[in-house]
Amino acid sequence: MAAMIEKEFLLEGLNCTHCAGEIEEDANKIKGVKKANINFVTKKLKVEIDEIPRAETVSDEVRSIVKRIEPDVIIHEIGGMTTDEIKDDLKTEEEEKNDNIKFVIGVIVFLAAVIFKFEYRIEFILFFISYIIIGGEVLINAFKNILKGKVFDENFLMSIATIGAFIIGEYPEAVSVMLFYEIGEYFQGKAVDHSRKSISTLLDIRPDYANIETNEGIKKVDPNKIEIGQYIIVKPGEKVPLDGIVVEGNSFVDTSNITGESVPRSIQPGDNILSGFVNKEGLLKVRTIKKFGESTVSKILDLVENSSKQKANIEKFITRFSKYYTSVVVFSAIALAFIPPLFFHQDLSTWVYRALIFLVASCPCALVVSIPLGFFGGIGGASKSGILVKGGNYLEGLSMADTIVFDKTGTLTKGIFEVTEVEGVKGYSEDDILKLAAYGEIFSNHPIAKSIVKQYGKEIDKSQISNYREIPGKGIEVTVEGSKVLLGNVKLLQEHGLKVADKSSIGTVVYVSKDEEYIGNIVISDEIRDESKETIKKLKALGIRKTIMLSGDKKTTAEQVGKEIGIDEIYGELLPQEKVEMMDRILKNKKGKKKVIFVGDGVNDAPVIARADVGISMGGMGSDAAVEASDVVIMDDEISKVKTAINISHNTNRIVRENVVFALGVKMVVLILGALGIANMWSAVFADVGVALISVFNSIRALKVEE
Repeated sequence: MAAMIEKEFLLEGLNCTHCAGEIEEDANKIKGVKKANINFVTKKLKVEIDEIPRAETVSDEVRSIVKRIEPDVIIHEIGGMTTDEIKDDLKTEEEEKNDNIKFVIGVIVFLAAVIFKFEYRIEFILFFISYIIIGGEVLINAFKNILKGKVFDENFLMSIATIGAFIIGEYPEAVSVMLFYEIGEYFQGKAVDHSRKSISTLLDIRPDYANIETNEGIKKVDPNKIEIGQYIIVKPGEKVPLDGIVVEGNSFVDTSNITGESVPRSIQPGDNILSGFVNKEGLLKVRTIKKFGESTVSKILDLVENSSKQKANIEKFITRFSKYYTSVVVFSAIALAFIPPLFFHQDLSTWVYRALIFLVASCPCALVVSIPLGFFGGIGGASKSGILVKGGNYLEGLSMADTIVFDKTGTLTKGIFEVTEVEGVKGYSEDDILKLAAYGEIFSNHPIAKSIVKQYGKEIDKSQISNYREIPGKGIEVTVEGSKVLLGNVKLLQEHGLKVADKSSIGTVVYVSKDEEYIGNIVISDEIRDESKETIKKLKALGIRKTIMLSGDKKTTAEQVGKEIGIDEIYGELLPQEKVEMMDRILKNKKGKKKVIFVGDGVNDAPVIARADVGISMGGMGSDAAVEASDVVIMDDEISKVKTAINISHNTNRIVRENVVFALGVKMVVLILGALGIANMWSAVFADVGVALISVFNSIRALKVEE
């Protein structure tokens, strides 16, 4: 596999989503770039480069593209510039103050021309001066973009519309349109920044420092400098900077940043603790088990910030739509301006004015700004509830689901196994059976194996164990103290020629044989989650047509659990590959564009999670396998969060649809009324700037999570 590096750029001052799309499109065309993705909300451009020697050249080309498309945007490579260098590039307060003074002077000159009655020549000069002062930057940007071949953008539309208004003698309207366009752009930028800050506040979980003990006392250091196995101190009120194990101290921690749980969790020595938790009371000493970049808080922030890579279908559609929409409207405006006067002897200035209204109203900014913000807001709100959604496409997919497939163990049940019965036959005692099983299961990470070892409770001499082999979906074959031991289900023992009756039990039965002789069994029971039954009922109320359970457990156990919870279809005794085959069958039988969700533990069910339309992993508390395999990660063990995730998806998609319908609806009405001579320039300005503002503020509602 070829080496690859990733470069990340911050685009300071980027407030135009259309321009952001153009930057991303051109960056993807650079030689040596495998993929370029721009996140409008975080203003970050990430570029994957698969030709290492071209890395520096690519950086230069990216800078060139940004300067060509957005000359006022300041670009700096993250990690490539110092804070002072970044500050030098940004506009100073003095420059911003001068811009504001200039704008106010322009407004005063405009008001003087409107209020006082001057002769025609003076009035024209005043309107022209105010127009140049207020809209000069728009005119310059439009001219520069035309020279670069970038014609159909907002600067061009406003320039043509207002110059046209001047030509036909509508001086007040020409200046007014430019004035309110600039005011609208200012408030639109503020609205976008507000939504960005709202999302950033939700995700403000990154710790700024870590405390380490030194000879001089406790010292604050960069979390990135802490190594695995190093000891850190977490004081009351501080965020836990890295994942670790508590070695000293007792406290309560606020886990809401990571899991969405509102009730503080008790922490004591030996407990795992995740980065992002907030220590509420006692002093804690923690031994780190992951570097900062691999810790939970870093993974969450990385997943949420990169979620814009996976765009929803409606985002992709709007990107394509806006690309052709503006040019179509411009040519329609030209036709509207000149066809009636040329072929039907109509008044030229009347139809030019209508065409100018057409141009002002046409800008698709409301759509291209508000839709990405809507999805990002939904993703940010979900993360605050302890639900990580890896992209807008998955948020969209959740809202289209009508079938949910569940794993049983650790998903619908607690996954906490306890030995409830031990039976020995042919002279073997319960202790004999438990000892052989514990020795055989000591190397397995399966919860059932751990429950047997825990029940045995004695020291295990691993030197007495050899030839250990796990048989997927069946059990374990191992040599213990020189004897061949089989531990597993009925199928495993029957395959070795042993006659074993299938024991009737609601728990999981582990059958034990020694030297090709069946000697007994162990029953391990698992509890159903308290909220499982209620969650299934609420999911059906949300419109989920069918619920299915796939389990590797015994059929009778799976059916009893499934029926008690209210699952529609139940399948037991499935091997891992059979679960994948069953998922393929379910996907083939789905209705139209409806989606199938799979909810599993994220480790054993990784192949099925990957195969589903949307894979959700339960129990993602720091599990790398869960985070990697699934599209949605629930950061605690609450099955009810599946319902919350679907609620968030419905809410987000409803807001996005509202923006699409509202923006297109208002624009179409104004375009038609403008063509008929009913709408004026003020209506057109509202259809552009006003609609964009309303849509952006509507998108902020996606941050609110309704349980």
